[in-house]
Amino acid sequence: MVVLDKEETAPTSLNMPSKKDLLSTAMKRTSEWIFSQEIPSDVTVQVGGVSFSLHKFPLVSKSGYIRKVISESNDADLSVVDIPNVPGGADSFELAAKFCYGINFEISTKNVAMLRCAAEYLEMTEEYAVGNLVGRAEAYLNEVALKSLAGAVSVLHMSQILPPIAEEVKLVSRCIDAVALLACKESQFCMSSRSDSGNDSVISSTIASSKPIVDWWAEDLTVLRIDIFQRVLIAMIARGFKQYDLGPVLMLYAQKALRGLEVLGKGRKKIEPRQEHEKRVVLETIVSLLPREKNAMSVSFLSVLLRAASYLETTVACRLDLEKRMALQLGQAVLDDLLIPAYSFTGDTLFDVDTVQRILTNYIEYDTEGSHFGYKEEDEYISPPPSDLERVGKLMESYLAELASDRNLSVSKFIGLAELIPEQSRVTEDGMYRAIDIYLKAHPTITDLERKKVCSLMDCQKLSREACAHAAQNDRLPVQTVVQVLYYEQQRFRDVMNGSVSSGDSPAVISSRVNLYPTDIHPSSGELSSLKRENEDLKLELVKMKMRLKEIEKSTSAKSAVSSPMGNFTPSSDKPPLPRKSFMNSVSKKLGRLYPFVRADGVSGPGGKGRTRPAKDRRHSIS
Repeated sequence: MVVLDKEETAPTSLNMPSKKDLLSTAMKRTSEWIFSQEIPSDVTVQVGGVSFSLHKFPLVSKSGYIRKVISESNDADLSVVDIPNVPGGADSFELAAKFCYGINFEISTKNVAMLRCAAEYLEMTEEYAVGNLVGRAEAYLNEVALKSLAGAVSVLHMSQILPPIAEEVKLVSRCIDAVALLACKESQFCMSSRSDSGNDSVISSTIASSKPIVDWWAEDLTVLRIDIFQRVLIAMIARGFKQYDLGPVLMLYAQKALRGLEVLGKGRKKIEPRQEHEKRVVLETIVSLLPREKNAMSVSFLSVLLRAASYLETTVACRLDLEKRMALQLGQAVLDDLLIPAYSFTGDTLFDVDTVQRILTNYIEYDTEGSHFGYKEEDEYISPPPSDLERVGKLMESYLAELASDRNLSVSKFIGLAELIPEQSRVTEDGMYRAIDIYLKAHPTITDLERKKVCSLMDCQKLSREACAHAAQNDRLPVQTVVQVLYYEQQRFRDVMNGSVSSGDSPAVISSRVNLYPTDIHPSSGELSSLKRENEDLKLELVKMKMRLKEIEKSTSAKSAVSSPMGNFTPSSDKPPLPRKSFMNSVSKKLGRLYPFVRADGVSGPGGKGRTRPAKDRRHSIS
């Protein structure tokens, strides 16, 4: 901080003082005499609606602008001077007037920017007085303000609200260069101090985690306007600052600049159009500055930016860029990261399904092709490991289950999203079955054809025992799906009873069985008893289904008998009527050909030619 004292004289050399030095000293003494004698003011200066009653002589002696105005005026007794557009307004002019009168005031990082611009505007240069305000402000900038990072940022912050004259005197560019240089030095010092202070294990763990640490100066940069902030970061990168380390700085800036957005719910925007435009520009600029490296930003932060982008209606390119970045790290996401509200008022779905669908599509393309989607060629791409693929599969099944309860979700959207989930990522179909069950419960009015299409999304062979038991008693599932579940469960039980897997099975079937039953092939006695009980329960459910079908057949046969010509004929009670061909008979014949169930008497499959006809009392048994 520099104090300008009225007793301070202009610097002189050892030689005789020059004419200009003597004139300056005379002016200073004259101004002091004017103040001491309290001479009435002879001019009124108006700046920004504020009037200053001053004297012409001190002002003319140091301000070339005021000298020209008074000398070029036709009025010899000009008493009012209007100075428009003074940088910094009345505050900066007051300090300039104090300087003309030699009154004490302090130059600091808070006022040096407007002092420098006001002095340039008022032409207070060395041409009119030695040690004028321009020289004093420049000396403070070079020797004090721009020597520290905090001072340079403070001056830059004050410069951004000044008119274009701050750019003309190159004040903004000098501050940006100073901030970039000092920030790079500070960052290198912090990195070296961390390496020196930590032991080898700490250093190795830090390198392995690759999580950048927010430096103390990042907080100072958040006060800058977005265009100035962007220029500072570009200058830092040009000076060798790693773009990967800019992630925490951008995150900190976004948290402050985008504060106040209601991005967690659906409703009308509670933000002014001008403020919305400013925040949109901020968001698009931040996205353009994001590091290209993988894992530079967390998925949660990218999800927040994507919600804000949907809320502020940014450009399509901005949203697609965020979607691709999320797809690159989808294996690290959680369910909340995908629950992006749909900010539309057309009565559509609660969550933005199309955005998540595009994210999953990008992830699949990454997995299959390893495409960079516009990233630099030198960026290394590593295909997701199997564990990552399984996490994505479970995540999307959870998202599908969360989405299924939305009554506005159409069948086509549900099926389209479910079909995108990679089949190799689903070890079991329990998650898919849960989502389908929730969807059928929330949409009871869909047609039977749509119900069948929805249920065809899951592979019944991959259902666990608990899921099979639930599906066998689920009235919302189509009959064909329940029969399929019972068939595969019985086939699985037969394989366990046989104690081995047949050689004709495909690898997919073998892998699915191994995944479902990872225990030893030879089951224990307790395992066999539990399997038998479950098998009996499944048989009982199948009997109930047959009885229900027979009741339907009886009701239809009675109606047909009434309408037939022999409707008045009643069969004898001694002889039962001949059995009719029915849907149940056809189903039984087909199941008999497949022979999915194991007989209790140990007879082998239906292919055996030596198969004997069962006794009459066992003819209609399920075993």
